Amino acid sequence: MPKSVQAKAKGHLHDIWQAETRVDAEAAFDFFVATYGVKYDKAVGKLTKDRDVLLAFYDFPAEHWKHIRTTNPIESTFATVRHRTGKTKGCLSRKTGLAMAFKLMMSAQTKWRKLDGANRMPEIIEGIAFKDGIKQLNQAA
Repeated sequence: MPKSVQAKAKGHLHDIWQAETRVDAEAAFDFFVATYGVKYDKAVGKLTKDRDVLLAFYDFPAEHWKHIRTTNPIESTFATVRHRTGKTKGCLSRKTGLAMAFKLMMSAQTKWRKLDGANRMPEIIEGIAFKDGIKQLNQAA
């Protein structure tokens, strides 16, 4: 998309993933497709092919949504490793490079936040259904 349209489109994308319910997200998604689909069919096509996957977080507890929506834990961990190994690139063998990356990741692990709603993990493992982040008590067959 051209830069002149990106800010507005970004706002509409935020309307999708910040919606309170899947129904609201679907409506925002449809609006995005209708608004940008004609002129920017390739960009919209990338989103529509993975629509179900992009909205899958609505099937998990609401406490987990902010963790599912972000890739920051992965990015920040590897950024630390990439930054450090880039500075010492010339003086490392493969073995010492792997050892240093391992130690850097172990160090980064101590600063990670605990998963919000960790007490909900057994429910997810058991296959209990969630709709819009809320546990469904009546599970129809």
